[in-house]
Amino acid sequence: MRKQRPLPFNHNPLLKNGLPAWRSRLVMSCLLACLLALVGRALYLQGVNNEFLQAKGESRYARAIEAPATRGRVIDRHGDVLAISTPVRSIWAIPSDARLSPADARKLAELLETSVEELNGRLATSHDFVYLKRQLSPELAQEIAALKLPGIHQQQEYRRYYPGGEVMAHVLGFTGVDDKGQEGVELAFDKLLTGTPGARRVIRDRRGQVVEDVEAIRPPHDGQDLVLAMDAKIQYLAYSALNQAMQTHKAKAGAAVVLDVRTGEVLALVNAPTYNPNNRTNLSGAQLRNRVFTDTYEPGSTMKPFIVGLALDRGKVEPTTVIDTAPGRVSIGRATISDSHRHGALTVAQVIQKSSNVGTVKMAMNLAPEEMWRMFNELGFGTPLDLGFPGEASGRLRPVKTWKPIEQATMSFGHGISVSLIQMAHAYLAFARDGELLPLSLTRVDIPLAAGKRVYSVETARQMRYMLELAAGPGGTAPRAQIRGYRVAGKTGTAHKLEGGRYANKYVSSFVGFAPASDPRLIVAVMIDEPSAGQYFGGTVAAPVFAQITEGALRVLGVAPDAPLVPLQVASKAEQARTARRGM
Repeated sequence: MRKQRPLPFNHNPLLKNGLPAWRSRLVMSCLLACLLALVGRALYLQGVNNEFLQAKGESRYARAIEAPATRGRVIDRHGDVLAISTPVRSIWAIPSDARLSPADARKLAELLETSVEELNGRLATSHDFVYLKRQLSPELAQEIAALKLPGIHQQQEYRRYYPGGEVMAHVLGFTGVDDKGQEGVELAFDKLLTGTPGARRVIRDRRGQVVEDVEAIRPPHDGQDLVLAMDAKIQYLAYSALNQAMQTHKAKAGAAVVLDVRTGEVLALVNAPTYNPNNRTNLSGAQLRNRVFTDTYEPGSTMKPFIVGLALDRGKVEPTTVIDTAPGRVSIGRATISDSHRHGALTVAQVIQKSSNVGTVKMAMNLAPEEMWRMFNELGFGTPLDLGFPGEASGRLRPVKTWKPIEQATMSFGHGISVSLIQMAHAYLAFARDGELLPLSLTRVDIPLAAGKRVYSVETARQMRYMLELAAGPGGTAPRAQIRGYRVAGKTGTAHKLEGGRYANKYVSSFVGFAPASDPRLIVAVMIDEPSAGQYFGGTVAAPVFAQITEGALRVLGVAPDAPLVPLQVASKAEQARTARRGM
């Protein structure tokens, strides 16, 4: 058999069956349409609508970084700077890029004042961003930048600085590491002081380093300055006098506040113990407490003038009305209230001058409980003053329906009711301003914030000023409150402290007064907590602090004297002893 040769490919019989012509044209048309679509799309993206590709490209190298805003300054009424933000640098890292040699790690840890182990621990995190140290001085940050370490970067921030240190600590408070207010007026006025950060567009390389500053997206807006009512000179006077008293009487704590009678401005506010807001290491809660606002106490005899004023206003008594306080005690139910010293028959003015509990109680029991409660409420007791200060206490004033006769009696001389020092100082405005109460202000005001609220008649307020001047005079409970060249009016307070629901053998000594008595300009309130050096009466512990603060403040303000510039009357030792015994 003859062997057949294979047919070549192009002679395959299957190829003789031709395909329809329309199929080839269809394929060519589809390919051409796809080509035109790709060309059109390319033209559209590159020529007409190129924002998308540009955005994708810029996302590889362009960044929007925050431009920090400066926090507003805090200044006193005369323009002296009390708080200011200074530029600092913070060191941060991209852990994946921070490949440090052992020598570089040691150098960086030394500059950051940390250990190599802690530094490596921070860089071992899985996060893309980590702070290594915040708020470094620009000089130290420059030393770190000179190392040129990979993955280690810096950013500008601000740190708050307080030139007054301990003197202004409880007024100003402080800010946190993010420059946000955490205490004091820094917290109370945080929205006003905080600025609005801006933003800038920059170009960064693959290591995160900024290689070009392109443009400002949004300019930063710095915070507003805050002008306080505080007078830095008067503040220092109050701080020095309070600390001297704390050391002399070995007290647990103390506070003082100075008010401007004309405007209701808070000119000074100090507390002890205090702290340095520039260095808050080992800071305790006791140091942070602004006792003027947050601590309440039983005011003792500083409450008596309000009861006498109410009795005068209601026509129950006159300043010359005689009240028999013999035998130095009075019974209310099963309880007995006593005077520290027997006085016998006293006029109403002498009840205030000698600080008689019995005389005050007898006037209070002739008043309706509702009248007393309404007066306390109008004076601001039992409610915060709403100055915006963080932690402001309301004090304790029980509803009148729950009062018992003994409670009405004890509240008349400052027991069974609690107040803050700022509330007590504010209430004495009613005597200094002819019966009118003004709202207080932490910020400077040229005129009072609002119209005053009348609590007493003009005649009653002036009569009370005369009685309070007697109380601060040689025959009263606080002769040590006198100031050479000025007439002084005020009232002492000495109260047992409540501990565990019972009165302990511990005291709060206080004095609230104003000067000059002829035309009051300043109210000064002082509270000393637990004096333990042997003396605890308000007339011997708190009154001298009042005198020291008030004398200096009146001279700082240039207030004209209203009394002869003669030596103050000095009582005999026997009279001093009697005054100390009744200096409640």
